[in-house]
Amino acid sequence: MALPAQISVSFDYSNGATFGFQGLVIGDSKFGIIGTAQLAAESGGNEPVIDLTPNVYQISITRGRNIQRDTYEAGQCIVRVLDPQSYFNPQNTASPYYGYLAPLRKIRVSATTATTQKFLFSGYISDYQYSYPTNQDTGYVDITAVDGFRLFQMANITTVTGGTAGQTTSARIASIMDQVSFPSSMRTLSTGLNTCIADPGTNRTSLAAIKNAEFSEGMGAFYMDGTGQAVFKNRNDVFNSLSKAPIAFNQTGGIPYRNLKFAFDDKLIINQANLARNGGSTISVSNSTSVNKYFPHTITQTDLVAQTDAMITDLALEYVATRQETSIRIDEMVVDLLDPAVPTDTMIGLDYFDNLLITNIQPDGSTIVKNLQAQGFNWDITPNKMMVTVTTLEPIADAFIVGSSYYGIIGTNTLAY
Repeated sequence: MALPAQISVSFDYSNGATFGFQGLVIGDSKFGIIGTAQLAAESGGNEPVIDLTPNVYQISITRGRNIQRDTYEAGQCIVRVLDPQSYFNPQNTASPYYGYLAPLRKIRVSATTATTQKFLFSGYISDYQYSYPTNQDTGYVDITAVDGFRLFQMANITTVTGGTAGQTTSARIASIMDQVSFPSSMRTLSTGLNTCIADPGTNRTSLAAIKNAEFSEGMGAFYMDGTGQAVFKNRNDVFNSLSKAPIAFNQTGGIPYRNLKFAFDDKLIINQANLARNGGSTISVSNSTSVNKYFPHTITQTDLVAQTDAMITDLALEYVATRQETSIRIDEMVVDLLDPAVPTDTMIGLDYFDNLLITNIQPDGSTIVKNLQAQGFNWDITPNKMMVTVTTLEPIADAFIVGSSYYGIIGTNTLAY
């Protein structure tokens, strides 16, 4: 059976973090800016961009938010490539890839239909695993790649040029990226609403420094998207995402799914928060009703770069207010894109913070209905299979959305700061 989208895998063996050629796109808010978008390729064309699609046998992609750690983690992609001519042998001088095979080269996986193209993953090769099975004529190589979080994790910093007191959280993240030479063309950063202390000048990874600024924003979000862009959403972006119309998944007319993973436990409860900024006092917030009901569930964060204790207090209050209770969860669902009832463009276009209205009919006819957000995607693709497991979560921050039937209920939804 043909896949509902054309899957392409490309390798770019040029140096640097930037992916391939992104030309001028007329009308695009990011790539349509004269003087910013490129009218020609970056290099002279000496480093090849190779289409490996004809020999790709399997693709596995994992990206998203860690449910229990409550943070975005590095995305990973494993591409299995059949290698009948040993082109991926780095000592094969007859290989067209000879001299170019190296770790931290770039890989992208895209899905294209008649109406859209989406990148499912963009990252940097961390490992080539060669296999030559006994009694099998064709060997293969499993190429493992990790997204830009790996680059930030590898780069340690002690000082941040421009990291002065009063800098917004987004400006601090930009300064950290400048410090490690991450391209400005690969950033989509909303203006932060909180401000920072002067950079403390401690030795840490640049990823840890960015994550500190993300947390100090107060319900902000920092992640790598499918195109390889580093994305920062301020807390208003996160709140406003709740107002988007949800996509319906159900068994009676919406997008069909399978293998819902239900959970009803205390793993995500937080009813005590002990937070402190660098040089500030520890701010402690607790909800006694939740503590009496579920016992203490505490989050502790120190050395935050938020500028004032008032910001830390707001953050602690928001954390406890949005996580002090629990209800039945749907942690994930599987969608088979070979099902003709599944809209391919919708599924390959899903992104973090898209709202999903999931309805499940139980054996007795009763229903479970959850309005959740997409927060992770695990793709499993072969020549005869295209499935995605979608990680679904309650919104990471609660807000009161006027006019919303889900988030505009007085006495239920939080009036966020």
